[in-house]
Amino acid sequence: MSDQPSPARAFGSVADAYDRGRPGYPAEAAAWLVGDEPITVLEIGAGTGKLTEALVALGHDVHATDPDDAMLARLRARLPDVPTSVASAEQLPAADASYDVVVAGQAFHWFDHDVALPEIARVLRPGGQLALVWNKRDEQIPWVRKLGRIIGNPDRQESVAPLQASAYFDDVEDASFRHWQTIDRTSVQDLVVSRSNVAVLDDDARQAKVAEVLALYDDYGRGMDGMQLPYVASCFRATVAARPESTMTEPSGKPAEADDVLLIDFS
Repeated sequence: MSDQPSPARAFGSVADAYDRGRPGYPAEAAAWLVGDEPITVLEIGAGTGKLTEALVALGHDVHATDPDDAMLARLRARLPDVPTSVASAEQLPAADASYDVVVAGQAFHWFDHDVALPEIARVLRPGGQLALVWNKRDEQIPWVRKLGRIIGNPDRQESVAPLQASAYFDDVEDASFRHWQTIDRTSVQDLVVSRSNVAVLDDDARQAKVAEVLALYDDYGRGMDGMQLPYVASCFRATVAARPESTMTEPSGKPAEADDVLLIDFS
């Protein structure tokens, strides 16, 4: 059996590189996801706090969760006043109907959707929303397309099909926002190392991948002046339509069995 971490759990080993090398999220995207009036937000897969920072700046009351404590350690250093919990999307540390919005940045594709979507619906208040965002490199630009071929661009990202098919949520809305990240010869290496598919490689393979990217940067870059790496923040949101009711009792007074769980319709 390999002792390499799975891609979904590889980020903790590269938390510092992730924090330095990954882009943030534009304020306009954060406002579209959760609104600009202060509300309660549960963030899933918060990582090092890239999206959290934008949400807090809008005045929202955010509780940040992530399954990896090493990632959350970076978030706590950046945002010491934000409450955090080590938790997964499949088992959220929240009471029923306790949040206005649940949000996930760059994380939804890692969820076990059959378990996570009813769990998210459980913690949302009636009328609450699930909001998702992915930062996607704009590969219409030739050098960015070449970068993508080297470091990979998994097809599983930006897939909202499980949300669209879910009985727990209404129709999905979408919007996109262009933004740019300034990178230099150092931060582009962090960007590469922070990729889950690169983090699980052995040292030699990882260094070979970094060397490929540095060669590309040296061909296209401007040295110490850096480059502008273009992104599109692809955003999605859907209103909760039903919540699983798992605290029912049978006529006998016994707790209902798991197979007896019903949907509580919010419409």
